[in-house]
Amino acid sequence: MSHNKKKIHYAWWILLGLCLMVGLGKAGLNNSAGLFLRQVSNDLGVGMGSLSLYFSVSAIVTMIFLPIGGKLMAKYDTRLILIIAIILQAGAFALFGLMHSVWGWYILAIPLAVGGVFITVIAGPVLINQWFKKSKGLALGIMGAAGGVLGAITQPVVGKLIAGQGWRASYMIVGITIIVIVVPIVLLLIRKSPQEKKALPYGAEVLDGTNGTANSAPADEKGVTLAAAKKSSAFYALIAFFFLITSAASFSMHIPTYLMNKGFDVTFAGNVMATNMIGVLIGSLVIGYASDKIGTRNTAIAAMFLGLLSIGLLLFSPSSTVVISLAVGLFGLVSASIGTLGPALTSSLFGNKEYSQIYSNASMGLAISSIVALPAYGYVFDYTGSYTPVLYAIGIMMIINIGCIGMAFRGKKKLERAGLWN
Repeated sequence: MSHNKKKIHYAWWILLGLCLMVGLGKAGLNNSAGLFLRQVSNDLGVGMGSLSLYFSVSAIVTMIFLPIGGKLMAKYDTRLILIIAIILQAGAFALFGLMHSVWGWYILAIPLAVGGVFITVIAGPVLINQWFKKSKGLALGIMGAAGGVLGAITQPVVGKLIAGQGWRASYMIVGITIIVIVVPIVLLLIRKSPQEKKALPYGAEVLDGTNGTANSAPADEKGVTLAAAKKSSAFYALIAFFFLITSAASFSMHIPTYLMNKGFDVTFAGNVMATNMIGVLIGSLVIGYASDKIGTRNTAIAAMFLGLLSIGLLLFSPSSTVVISLAVGLFGLVSASIGTLGPALTSSLFGNKEYSQIYSNASMGLAISSIVALPAYGYVFDYTGSYTPVLYAIGIMMIINIGCIGMAFRGKKKLERAGLWN
């Protein structure tokens, strides 16, 4: 019995694999993309808005492929799908280094997004929901924090790499390196479900008081169906939350350009983006822990207020390196909300009955925001020469999101009163 108690549950190995895979996909590929924009824009002679339009192409593909991706993960071997996905995502990123026209970014955005649907959106929340029956918020927080750790390492490295090797070589080095690291991790650590390891999910074991053996506790499959969720105000409030929080967080792609427009160099921008990743790290852990302890509603509202504080600091102290670093670090909390608060809110509002289907559909708000927000920020900069209007808009988004949170939980109460939450 003591031996079994000391054995590490395989759910934690799954979490380790997800931390590395999702962290590298987000920090190494998605988040570092902003560091390339200024140099690519200058060398190709295209506007920031036209170049960042490839984010919209990627977001459209993500929106279309999300429901398909959920079905593929349910039907086929998870490891095979994730290996193909990282080759598509990181391989497309590497090929950016060979492009000489902005159309190359538009075309390669398609495989980049198809792979990213699995690596950065679906795999983490779905596998954590399958492997963890307790401490889900903590597990999501740890996964988000891992992205912060890896981002704190990769952002300054990529910034120095671009400064020393140029953007073309840097694209290829980063993309190929991530493929080489992630493929073995997926093969060694990732498993689709506890059944593959002949185990129960973490927290689904109770100790039998008479013989000391572990038995399966009743699975917590309470919640609402996707059909019922789609008819509720809570569902559309959650989509709005995803849309607004992702629109706000996507400004992180433009932070390097914002800083360089203020007179700072790419190396400083890379170092500040490392601070942003530290904010993601701390924010993910705090948000995950707080979600388990004080509830997702209170945690989400607090996160929005901290996001407002970071925007205020960027607006009113734009020349202080210390204040900028603090503001960008706090802004990491906003980014952390996507991967931690989003899945936790979905579980709190709709339960586990059809979690993966509801989460995939609600994530449409994430994809739609990227279609609109990323290029919009670029065009605002092109036409005004400043990101100040964007920062004011993001502050308004935070305020609206507080209202969305309240509306979502009122919608949940209506579902419960109607007898649909069971």
